[in-house]
Amino acid sequence: MVSSRQQLDVLTIGEMVVDFISAEKTDTLSNATTFKRYLGGSPANIAVYVSKLGGRSAVIAKTGIGAFGKFLKSELQRHGVVTDYLQMDHRTNTTVIFVSSTATTPDFEEFRIGDYLLEPNEIPDEAIDRAKVVHSSTFALSREPCRSAVIGAFRRAQEMGKIVSLDPNYSRRVWPDYKEAQGVIREAYRHVNLTKPSADDARRVFGPDYEPEQYIEMFHDLGPETVVFTMGGEGNLISENGKITAHVPTRPVDVVDATGAGDSFWAGFLTALLDDNPVERSVLFAREIVERKLTTKGPLPADIDRGEIYARLDEGANAEDGK
Repeated sequence: MVSSRQQLDVLTIGEMVVDFISAEKTDTLSNATTFKRYLGGSPANIAVYVSKLGGRSAVIAKTGIGAFGKFLKSELQRHGVVTDYLQMDHRTNTTVIFVSSTATTPDFEEFRIGDYLLEPNEIPDEAIDRAKVVHSSTFALSREPCRSAVIGAFRRAQEMGKIVSLDPNYSRRVWPDYKEAQGVIREAYRHVNLTKPSADDARRVFGPDYEPEQYIEMFHDLGPETVVFTMGGEGNLISENGKITAHVPTRPVDVVDATGAGDSFWAGFLTALLDDNPVERSVLFAREIVERKLTTKGPLPADIDRGEIYARLDEGANAEDGK
């Protein structure tokens, strides 16, 4: 286990839940009968994936103290994630989410209990100060007091000069009050300099009637200098300071399980960025990580060699230069 006294690459804040993922491949939970238990919640998954890639990560989240909370803490520790800042509260229980295993966007049903009860005073300045990146999700913004805790942490991180990143994984099922969501998301983005919306995210946040370039402009207008817009099979657009600078294509793979693919992209992208790579190379690195996740049932494999991936990227760049 990594000590919290060391510098952290990535500090994630927000939901940590027990995911029950269907054993059957299905687009809808109504057809699922058997489930397997996993650590879940986008911020927690990203922290684990960063650790698997050789980075130092920590999670600030709230769970109960029962069997599920202990399971989640044990899973983080097993993967080398700092757990010193976890808030395990005897007054609540751990949030549980059922998820379909599918090659497309998963179906899910959440039973939210403890995750949104994280208080602002449970995120210490020390944790933020030790991190290079502070990251959270729109899911975490959907309810108080976690909403105020995350926005307050973003504000402090911005003041400390950290990279602040937000996953705009908005869902009306999780956050039915669309008008409220718009205002809160706008407030949070004032402190964010990096975001990675998917095309699905953009449609949920802004509506379905825009082109990718328009969505990217809308995200820039909220505050982030860097927007990486992922479009599934159509590839990824990179925009920096209001200008689209690159398109990184998607390569075909045999998809086994798409659950957690977005989290694996985040982890790969942030890891490469913290290795002082430019944004486009960081996206290329993230693409490699996503491909490994898509072709694996369950979590990202633990045997990923960062150096080997960089060597592959260099070989690809040299091949392009030789054309």
